Amino acid sequence: MKTLNKLLIGIIVVIGVMISILYISTYEVENRLQNNLNRMFLSHVDAVAHHIERFIKKYCKENLYTELKSNPQLRDYLQDALELTTAPPHKFVYILYRDKHGHFRYLLDGSLEDKGEFNQKLDVNSKIWNRAYKSKQALYFSHQDSDILYITYLYPIVLHGSVQGIIAIDFTNELPSTISTIISPLKKVFAYLFFAIFLLLALLAYQGWLYLHTKKSALTDPLTGAYNRNYLHKFLYEINPQEYAILMLDIDHFKKINDNYGHKAGDFVLKNVYKTLHSILRNHDLIFRYGGEEFIIFIKRNGKEENIIQIAERIRTTFYTTAFIYEEHSLKVTVSIGIILHPEKFKSIKDAIKKADEFLYEAKRTGRNKICYNTDYTLTKTKTTREVDIIKDAIDNRRLFIELQPIYDINSMQPVRYEVLVRLKDREGNVIYPGAFLENIAYTTLYNSLTKEVLRQTFDTIQTYKVPLSINLNFSDITDNVVYEMILQEIEKNRELANFLVIELLENEALPTYEEHEDLKKRLQKLKEYGIKIAIDDFGSGYSNFEIFKYLPIDILKIDGTLIKEIEKSKVSYLMVKSITSFAQAINIKVVAEFIENEKILQTVSRLNIQYGQGFYLGKPSKHLQ
Repeated sequence: MKTLNKLLIGIIVVIGVMISILYISTYEVENRLQNNLNRMFLSHVDAVAHHIERFIKKYCKENLYTELKSNPQLRDYLQDALELTTAPPHKFVYILYRDKHGHFRYLLDGSLEDKGEFNQKLDVNSKIWNRAYKSKQALYFSHQDSDILYITYLYPIVLHGSVQGIIAIDFTNELPSTISTIISPLKKVFAYLFFAIFLLLALLAYQGWLYLHTKKSALTDPLTGAYNRNYLHKFLYEINPQEYAILMLDIDHFKKINDNYGHKAGDFVLKNVYKTLHSILRNHDLIFRYGGEEFIIFIKRNGKEENIIQIAERIRTTFYTTAFIYEEHSLKVTVSIGIILHPEKFKSIKDAIKKADEFLYEAKRTGRNKICYNTDYTLTKTKTTREVDIIKDAIDNRRLFIELQPIYDINSMQPVRYEVLVRLKDREGNVIYPGAFLENIAYTTLYNSLTKEVLRQTFDTIQTYKVPLSINLNFSDITDNVVYEMILQEIEKNRELANFLVIELLENEALPTYEEHEDLKKRLQKLKEYGIKIAIDDFGSGYSNFEIFKYLPIDILKIDGTLIKEIEKSKVSYLMVKSITSFAQAINIKVVAEFIENEKILQTVSRLNIQYGQGFYLGKPSKHLQ
């Protein structure tokens, strides 16, 4: 099959080359005919123009314009003579002069129809006509967009060293059109042959694709070069679980790299992480890009379990001791790794991957830059960090509280909604902000307890003040069955208050995959049935993707504060904000600008017709409504 395809492709390519040569030859023939035609026209028209010039100079000795203006009989006589030259292939023969304002006006017009009057203004290509005036040399130009004219020839009339008029002779395009008409059928024949060959090649290419579609070149992530999720899905159907161990790897604090150095730096790190993995692993080990900064690695087992663990530790140590240099910045990167040594012990390979993911998050939760595994596939109880103990103690002893930051209507400068911001207090009364604890408890039951308490306090505040409030959730909170069911339970308890609630989905993790879109959409639609509005928070940061608006029922878009803060200093930030705003407004989505820190930013945001704003300049977070 493969050899036959190659032979057929070779034959078709040879035929295609031969037809290409013939096709190109038709253009060469046409060009030669056109060039010969041009030379013939120019030789002929130069003689005609020269004859007209001599004839006019015979009667006009001093000043062409003055003599023609003062002597109508002479003007009529010369014009009648000029009409005799207007015959095919000449379409129009006329003489123009340039007035003191730079406009071109008729002196004589030998046209048989639509004749111009003496001193009547004519709109021409001034640039070309002025060039003829300045150079005192004849020139010509073609009319590529005209259905009537082919070439215009300009011949300056020089009296006493100055140009006093220009003879213009227009040629019709009848003969060039005839040449094109003759050659056009040949071109069409070759075009049809090209199309037929293209179809044949496309058919063979499709057959080749069917044969080669599992090859690495068609199934890799375009950014890093790692295998992509399309190939992973196919691979999982073919894999023999007994032959591999699974490593789930995540880059620690990857969002900080994007936030501090930009997304190009993030892409740079992703590429180099893959290159480093590829240099450490063997040819028969497979690396897949699993998510934004997650990689899944299938290690071919050929020995003891300790060998797999040693490979994982070598990967972790290599990153820990290596820095990536990006634009003179030294980027230190660490990784967390979850390991499944025996995937065959699970009901399915997907269950094994899920457990590897759990081990990965245990490694991240307990400090990062770690590997986590267990041969009986239950997470061993690890000593909790001081931060996690403080969080649990604060939640258990009701030292969790919320602050409210107003969101203003920029036109009326009145608050229309408040964003709920979670805070904790330790035993000494010190306030702990979410950046210090949320990441530590992600994907844990403690996180679920915190979310439930925030919802309770949010609904209590709505009950008291009857004002709209927004809370922040992750995409994973909606797709996670446990968290989603807990959210629904709290909403059901407060069903009559639900229409005051806005859920802001944070862009701090990978956006849902195509497979997850439908389920996520259904769950968000369910929430909207209670009257809840859905917002996208921090749009323009980490995982921004306009395509998400095709699938999810979004009501509000909050533009990332890093763009708003730079809107006065960075043209790129300004244009990005403008583009995002125009897009959102075009699909009837309300826009909120975050991080409005001063009057200048507020004015710029207002000029961009952004209706809502939030930031310290408008109002700081407070326990009390403003």
